[in-house]
Amino acid sequence: MAIEEKIKKLVEMRAEARLGGGEKRIDAQHAKGKLTARERIDLLLDEGSFEELDMFVTHRATDFGLDKTVFLGDGVVTGYGTVDGRLIYVFSQDFTVLGGSLSETNAKKICKVMDMAMKAGAPVIGLNDSGGARIQEGVLSLSGYADIFQRNIEASGVIPQLSAILGPCAGGAVYSPALTDFILMTEGISYMFVTGPKVTKTVTGEDITVENLGGPMIHASKSGVAHFVSESEQEAIATLRRIISYVPQNFMETTPLVECNDPIDRIDDVLNNIIPDNPNKPYNVLDIINTLVDNGEFEEVHKYYAKNIVVGFARFNGQSVGIVANQPNFLAGVLDIDASKKAARFVRFCDCFNIPLVTLVDVPGFLPGSTQEYGGIISNGAKLMFAYGEATVPKVTITLRKSYGGAHDVMSCKQLKGDFNYAWPSAEIAVMGAQGAIEVLDFKELSAIEDPEKRAEYVAEKEVEYREKFANPYQAAKYGFIDDVIEPRNTRFRIIRALAALATKRDKMPAKKHTNIPL
Repeated sequence: MAIEEKIKKLVEMRAEARLGGGEKRIDAQHAKGKLTARERIDLLLDEGSFEELDMFVTHRATDFGLDKTVFLGDGVVTGYGTVDGRLIYVFSQDFTVLGGSLSETNAKKICKVMDMAMKAGAPVIGLNDSGGARIQEGVLSLSGYADIFQRNIEASGVIPQLSAILGPCAGGAVYSPALTDFILMTEGISYMFVTGPKVTKTVTGEDITVENLGGPMIHASKSGVAHFVSESEQEAIATLRRIISYVPQNFMETTPLVECNDPIDRIDDVLNNIIPDNPNKPYNVLDIINTLVDNGEFEEVHKYYAKNIVVGFARFNGQSVGIVANQPNFLAGVLDIDASKKAARFVRFCDCFNIPLVTLVDVPGFLPGSTQEYGGIISNGAKLMFAYGEATVPKVTITLRKSYGGAHDVMSCKQLKGDFNYAWPSAEIAVMGAQGAIEVLDFKELSAIEDPEKRAEYVAEKEVEYREKFANPYQAAKYGFIDDVIEPRNTRFRIIRALAALATKRDKMPAKKHTNIPL
């Protein structure tokens, strides 16, 4: 065969591979409002940067008619390219080929790019759209999943791993995304569950829809499995690109720097009056975050889950940081089980990848009650304490208002190796609020006062006394637990100066195999 004919055959085979399951199946994919595997990659990566691998791989199975159903690429597109010029490895499942089902060879392709990403020290992004294990291959398909899981585990904390759910994700297929750092779901086309509605109905008798069992908002607001929800695939992929812009390539790198045109010494007078005079009145901590960060740009993570705490990415003077902030606008910013888990996971991610932490504190304590106690608020609250105490990245903490009881300790206090701990003049750092404290400290005196008016006068007088002593940051500052009391409008500048001072920070935990965080 002449070289011209060989080249012609190569070109034809490439064209065949790019068609996946064929034009009809591509049309069916588009009819569902979904993009194809390659269209998704084209949106994700910089134009012209994608280098595909294993385009000519096919499965080796022959049972149940598979010998007559063979497609080049075998249901997943793999390779590497760049996002804003930075190397990224990617796999994109192709639903047009046997429903994107995972086969032995399909899994090997995914494992290959994950291995290459680990060697290169580059993030890996999975675009998931699969019907699950290829039933015709039996245990070979199951072992393929396990091979992927093992690589997810080994890559954890070494390179960032992101998962976009752009179609069905059921059974064993949900566990690879669950092992990655962030999960994105898309309204109308994606769902995740271990067991589907039909089996659920058979086993438990529960009649439930796909959407209510494992839809995007269910996982974003109730289970916490999904970190981001997008209205379209285009929005989901744009979110992936933004997340990548905040994180380093691997655990050995520092966070990426971008040019900053927002003055570091910008004075924000609005902050001087943002905290209400009434300590029980709520406000939106997002207003503070958006005022402090570069250009008001904040990438919130887990937006719909545990709204009493806010976490996400931002920049100060072009440097990426992770922000954790109590949200007084929801449940008064109290810490509960879900908020503790949400924040702990985020803190640990930031620590994995050298992303400094900025913590904004306004917390009245832990949520009381039997539901929380039975659900394990003790061990779950300890997760956040553990995460902060274990983190060796730069940690800057600003106490805005309340910082009460054990919740004070948990929120990146000085004793959990907080590097710079600042407070606004409105800060209240104490074991508990004034009213609760008076009921404990003056229980006998209160019990002896029968007249309601005199009792109220006594409580008011004692509350004033308690507030003068504890409803300010100066007691903590006297002991060095607060490094400085700062004017709110200067907070941005003080954070940036603190981060600059911590740029060369080196800290480490005692030698060990690994920690045993309370799970």
